[in-house]
Amino acid sequence: MSEAVIEIEGLGKNYGSVRALAGLTISIAPGPVGLLGRNGAGKTTLIKLLLGLLVPDSGRARIAGHDPRRRADRLALRRAVGYMPESDCLIPGMSGVELVAIAGRLSGLDLADATTRAHEVLDYVGIEELRYRSLDEYSTGMKQRLKLAQALVHDPELLLLDEPTNGLDPKGRRHMLELIDDLGRVQRKNLLLCSHLLPDVERTCRDVVVLERGSVVMSGEIAELTRTAGRALRIEADGDVERFVAELARAGHGCGRERDGTLLVTMAGGAADSDPLFAAAARSGTRLLAVREVRSRLEDVFLAGIGRETAA
Repeated sequence: MSEAVIEIEGLGKNYGSVRALAGLTISIAPGPVGLLGRNGAGKTTLIKLLLGLLVPDSGRARIAGHDPRRRADRLALRRAVGYMPESDCLIPGMSGVELVAIAGRLSGLDLADATTRAHEVLDYVGIEELRYRSLDEYSTGMKQRLKLAQALVHDPELLLLDEPTNGLDPKGRRHMLELIDDLGRVQRKNLLLCSHLLPDVERTCRDVVVLERGSVVMSGEIAELTRTAGRALRIEADGDVERFVAELARAGHGCGRERDGTLLVTMAGGAADSDPLFAAAARSGTRLLAVREVRSRLEDVFLAGIGRETAA
């Protein structure tokens, strides 16, 4: 794994008597990463600390190689990081292309480059002929896409996206998630997606960090966190299925039949490969049509982590 894009050590922040972050320590790897947590878990506070918009009470952080506590680094962060805030950050009376071009200028682009890039990213997010329309006429979905365009205009190495699907109808939400998925998985942008919606993170991210009461309660690759204890496989088979089941049982593997006729096989000892299945199928004259690994839902993993923190 390459060097972390965000490094946090002992980061703490209080609002009076309310503790928002409690000595947070974590390294966040490159790639698409989800920042999950219930409302009030500390997600937005963390993002604002990373951007230097808030001053921490304790600890330190480095984002894209910069320390947000230092003024010179905060200026550099404008060029290295793209930020899509949860709340609107729009100037009434302006057109979409004007606003995105201004964001490009604030990020260090000259006027010509900022204007060119503004048109390019507005095309990318799906605001084509509407780019000259006043922001006062934009729908919620258009405003969300415009905020994403502002974050992308200077082609940053890291994107911080705070609740990007807030207020969107199903069609708008699907389009926004398609854009985020393209940025993270196809264009290989580093991004931190802050959300309380687990399906959004599961669809678009490789890794996840779960916050609860200002602390990290879980982190890692989603594929590993959702791997079931005792490896299980869902199998579609054709032929002498009963003999196949008997062969699996003799080898010590558990097997049950689901309502739709598929087999649910629990591998003995959590075997890492599926060779024993194919060997049993060959001995029994059974043809395997599909073999799929069974995983927990991210929601189950999330609730388990939250439950452990609540119990503690």
